[in-house]
Amino acid sequence: MSSHALTLPEPTSPVRSGWIPGTSAIRFGGDYNPEQWSRETWLEDIRLMREAGVNLVSVGIFSWVLLEPREGEYDFTFLDDLLDLLSGAGIDVDLGTPTAAPPAWFWRAYPHACPVTRDGVTLAFGSRGIVSPSSPEYRRAAAAVAGQLAQRYADHPTVVMWHIHNEYGAPVAESYDDASVANFRDWLKCRYTSIDALNAAWGTTFWGQIYGSFEEIDAPRKSASVSNPAHRLDFKRFSSDALLECYRLERDAIRRHARQPITTNFMASTCRDIDYWRWAEEVDIVSNDHYLTASRLDAHVMLSMDADLTRSLAGGKPWILMEHSTSAVNWQPRNMAKRPGELARNSVAHLARGADAIMFFQFRASRFGAEKFHSAMLPHAGVHSRVWREVVGLGTHLSELDELRGSRVEASVAIVWSTESFWAQDLEWRPSVDLSHRDQIEAFYSTLWRLGVTVDFVHPSQDLSKYAAVFAPSLYLLSDDSAANLRSYVSHGGTLAVSYFSGIVDENDAVPHGPFPGQLRDVLGISIEEFQPLREGAHVTLNSGHEGTVWSDEIVLQGAEVIEAYADGPAAGLPAITRNTLGNGVAWYLSTKLDDADLEDVVRNLLKDVDLAVSPPPSGLERVIRIAEDGARYAIAINHADIDLPLGAGGTDLATGAHQEELRVAAGGIIVVRLDPKGATA
Repeated sequence: MSSHALTLPEPTSPVRSGWIPGTSAIRFGGDYNPEQWSRETWLEDIRLMREAGVNLVSVGIFSWVLLEPREGEYDFTFLDDLLDLLSGAGIDVDLGTPTAAPPAWFWRAYPHACPVTRDGVTLAFGSRGIVSPSSPEYRRAAAAVAGQLAQRYADHPTVVMWHIHNEYGAPVAESYDDASVANFRDWLKCRYTSIDALNAAWGTTFWGQIYGSFEEIDAPRKSASVSNPAHRLDFKRFSSDALLECYRLERDAIRRHARQPITTNFMASTCRDIDYWRWAEEVDIVSNDHYLTASRLDAHVMLSMDADLTRSLAGGKPWILMEHSTSAVNWQPRNMAKRPGELARNSVAHLARGADAIMFFQFRASRFGAEKFHSAMLPHAGVHSRVWREVVGLGTHLSELDELRGSRVEASVAIVWSTESFWAQDLEWRPSVDLSHRDQIEAFYSTLWRLGVTVDFVHPSQDLSKYAAVFAPSLYLLSDDSAANLRSYVSHGGTLAVSYFSGIVDENDAVPHGPFPGQLRDVLGISIEEFQPLREGAHVTLNSGHEGTVWSDEIVLQGAEVIEAYADGPAAGLPAITRNTLGNGVAWYLSTKLDDADLEDVVRNLLKDVDLAVSPPPSGLERVIRIAEDGARYAIAINHADIDLPLGAGGTDLATGAHQEELRVAAGGIIVVRLDPKGATA
């Protein structure tokens, strides 16, 4: 992927790959926080876990102070007891390191390790989250407790995997304390070697910001005006790497004693502070947390997008849904409860898109603390509640799907996802406040979702040759290597579709020589003389009747053909959508934001151009194919509508064993089917 100069320590021993050992079943369970409950409640919970079909729980995630009540003094009494009880019940454990919750004694002993915000505010004990990721005292203590856990439990029969930390980057993604500044300087020395190289990369001749030595460089704190964007971008890179250093230190401390797979839970599409492409290379199994934005009517589509991104980070391998909610969360402005059946629909949508483990936060709802209103597998309403009945029903259903495990999702279309580009675009002083990489990616993904097209996400530098079409809805920053990769993809027969404000800057947030769009000019066969952002609420009309908002460009053709032109607006008479032939492939450019229906027209035409057959499912039906090693094909269908809908294929229902030639999916229902050979292309 993109270049990072920070040299991280090498693993102490080879990393184990593969899947969670111990069972061929789909994994099912959730976080369990025994420190909140009496031993009598543990016994009741374990009985209920068995009733629900739970076969995996994550424990120990917030237990640091119980395990190490005083610095260097360890007490594993409660964890010994709990693990033995779970082992006796046949429930496996994903054993967490508790390093997302440093104890009060740590904060008191090392006040200089407190995280500091960009505004200079020192954050105190009393919430959740890491201290300064660069604190040497924190790193030492975190590695020590991780190593102690691994030494004690490496051979415990119920421990089948390790769970490091919890949601790195939430809520502390970066810190401006002294240790972070010192670590940042070292990172910069590794990346640039000389101060002259840094000054050139950062363009410090602008506004007289030239540095004479690395020691003069501070973190990009709040300043009188806008800070140097290259400085800000590198601090984002550094901060992601600093957290990754913390992960690797704990992982290696565990690996000295234990051989089980090691992971940490990502937040694939919602955490914007971590470059997960880089992190995915470091975990044995990719795991992810996802929570619906309940206020969105298309929340189920955004769930699918997050799941597709997670599968892509996993390189197509099975992954773990480590956390999601049975119903409402407690930290959004309006925390709506899930409707009947939505718990299962959400869970199976993740399963459809490659997850072989479905887990929740958390097993029993907390009676106290900040998340007492967060839903759980066992809610405050208890075992007579609808949520509990649905949890038990889901556990039963997943137990009937064993043969699905290990099968893969295949996609012939991809969307480019570049965290570094997002970081750079989100900085200040861009041509329009309406520029949103997230909006653009969601628009293209949602269009493909409605068309029934399964999507992978890709880094712009990775091999793209297997995809018939690659969409780059928002790719503001483009390195030399990534530009060459996209050019090679098109020239060797690929189809690339690029949307506005892409290819604008290089990896240092500097504009390449010549007109926009920089290194994509020859690929797209155009140049842009002037950006023409639109006023708030303004529309432009294309000669096809399509309407655009937010943006337009003054495009000069340099080999491309015009597909649609502007009929009015600041770029009237100029190209709006273009198509360029390069070698054996083609590259499209879309210079404005189209609404859903108009964008669907354009995407349909593009897919038709590459002979990709599109067979949209009925409105409201989500349908994904998973393929086993032996070639068996499975359709997982989720009906988000309030009427029964046809699957469009025949096969055998894995839950019931019943075979039908023409299957239907009940309103609000789900179905997992082994397809008949003739239905295998559904």
